Amino acid sequence: MPQAENSQRPPQSADAPAPEDLLFSQEKTPSEAGAAHYDEDSIRSLNPLEHMRKRPSMYIGAPGNGDHNDDGLYVLFKEVVDNSIDEFLMGYGRRIVVTLAQDKTVTIRDYGRGIPLGKLRECVSQINTGGKYGEEASGKPVAFSASIGMNGVGLKAVNFLSQNFVATSFRNGQMARVTSCEGKLIQKEKGETGESNGTCISFLPSRQIFGDFHFDQKLLERRLQHYAWLNIGLTLEFNGKKFYSRRGLLDLLENKMESEPLYPPIHYRSSTLEFAFCHTNSANENYYSFVNTQFTNDGGTHLTAFREGVVKGINELAPKDKTYDPEDVRAGLFGAVSLRLNNPKFEAQTKHKLCNYEIRGAVANEVKNALVQFLYKNPEAKAAIFEKLAKNESIRKEIQNIRKGAKELAAKSSLKIQKLRDCKFHLNETDSRRKPEEKAFCQNSMLFLTEGDSAAGSVVQNRDAQHQAVFALKGKVFNCCNASREVLYRHEELYCVMRALGTEDTMENLRYAKVIIATDADPDGYHIRNLLITFFLRFFPQLLSAEHLFILETPLFRVRSKSKAPVYCYSEEERDKAVKAMGKEAEITRFKGLGEISPKEFGQFIRGEDIRLQLVTLENARKLDGFVNFLMGANPPSRKEYILRRLQ
Repeated sequence: MPQAENSQRPPQSADAPAPEDLLFSQEKTPSEAGAAHYDEDSIRSLNPLEHMRKRPSMYIGAPGNGDHNDDGLYVLFKEVVDNSIDEFLMGYGRRIVVTLAQDKTVTIRDYGRGIPLGKLRECVSQINTGGKYGEEASGKPVAFSASIGMNGVGLKAVNFLSQNFVATSFRNGQMARVTSCEGKLIQKEKGETGESNGTCISFLPSRQIFGDFHFDQKLLERRLQHYAWLNIGLTLEFNGKKFYSRRGLLDLLENKMESEPLYPPIHYRSSTLEFAFCHTNSANENYYSFVNTQFTNDGGTHLTAFREGVVKGINELAPKDKTYDPEDVRAGLFGAVSLRLNNPKFEAQTKHKLCNYEIRGAVANEVKNALVQFLYKNPEAKAAIFEKLAKNESIRKEIQNIRKGAKELAAKSSLKIQKLRDCKFHLNETDSRRKPEEKAFCQNSMLFLTEGDSAAGSVVQNRDAQHQAVFALKGKVFNCCNASREVLYRHEELYCVMRALGTEDTMENLRYAKVIIATDADPDGYHIRNLLITFFLRFFPQLLSAEHLFILETPLFRVRSKSKAPVYCYSEEERDKAVKAMGKEAEITRFKGLGEISPKEFGQFIRGEDIRLQLVTLENARKLDGFVNFLMGANPPSRKEYILRRLQ
């Protein structure tokens, strides 16, 4: 289900200039505006508290208001829970209790070792301070290994960006407590206690940073469920609801799998590696990968090694003189892999992709050996796998001729995809040769799929060509609900979309971090949106499971008056509130489509932190598959009856 990504823009003051005036104001020369003042007095040094509050996005991403699971609010929550998970990983504390109060205060209590009492204040307020630097800092054995956070920033961000923050540590009958307001210390306490060892963190996010925020309980529950799947034996409680897993990634697979498995899933777990997988009747491969319980939605070395190990293991047991193509082995594969790793190295601060290249060989061999051992002991699963591989090989050979014809057609028409206005930097181009600012563009690359040339024109005029690309659809795309993979090569527009994405051979070649459906807010626009989601579900489900598919939100109304700046509203409730604030002078404009928003106004809705996106997620793929077949499949009478029944 879609979930809003970014926060409501703060209301504009009555004196603020209209956005179109800001975007297209004439640049003044020094003689017109006065000489610019820039000397030694212009240079400032901010302390960590000031810097974090002035530039929170550097530390937690876009602060947001709680609508989307990547909002900074949930990063604060994650930072605290991750510390408690780290205690569990070290063998301390099998229970974490999370409470969300009515006043939006979050309290997280673990039963680990507790932060050393004499260093509690430093651990929550002194940047780059923590117990996860190990031998490098002290020469003593590490207090933590396989930790999620290693930079000594997490708890400080929670403290500095909270209206109220209380950290309490319990150790061996003694306690210490630190209380802060807007990041500034207001009280320290020490004393005796009867509480069990552990740490308790309470925080109320600052309204100065997050505005009128809220915590979505479903998002919190989903995060805690993932923690339970990845940490067998850990109990997490949230407002009285318990999350626990006895089978680990097997439970995750059962919940996320899009169709019935062809054989009981294969499951392996060691002290550092856990994986589970099976084949389905689908032609797609789909994975969930984690490092130290961090969801790496762009995979990385551990996922590459896992896929390699599966191919090697199956080919080791293949009949003599037979080597299966990796594409045949992985078609229909649904898997999850979780790695525990000391000193993980990620491609960026987002931690979406692992870059520890030295581990690839060891992980691939462990996967291969575990798979070979399992299949020797389970001949039924082995037979089902090779039967599936034979089907995959037959289908691949049939499609090869179709694919060859499609490529020849594309080469004749143009080497360039005609409807694509591409950007300069792409997700699959991040490597060591890139400068930091170029990597940032790659990791934030976007492809807007627009409804027709009119909407595409508005996006093209206002986009940042460094990282924002545009693909103009002709209109309603082909309904792929019950289509075979051949349609990707026979249907010109869908083939061009696939080529633009770069996902023809593997999702690792995905060229954009965000694929954004940008259609009108009317019945035709919603229909196109559903057709595109069906297309991605049918052929590229990993685009959804890896959280790369979004829906662009644009305003439905503009409310303005002669004396006040315009307010853009995304719902009727927001419109009514703006009209009430402006009074009798209020003038309302209803935007029926993207093309109706003038280019002067449109830019603010697709650039910077003001862009509002809805993430399209997979909650229960198996149930969703049936639901999509009902809504988009070949059963009009059933749908008509369903609609008429609800109109009564």
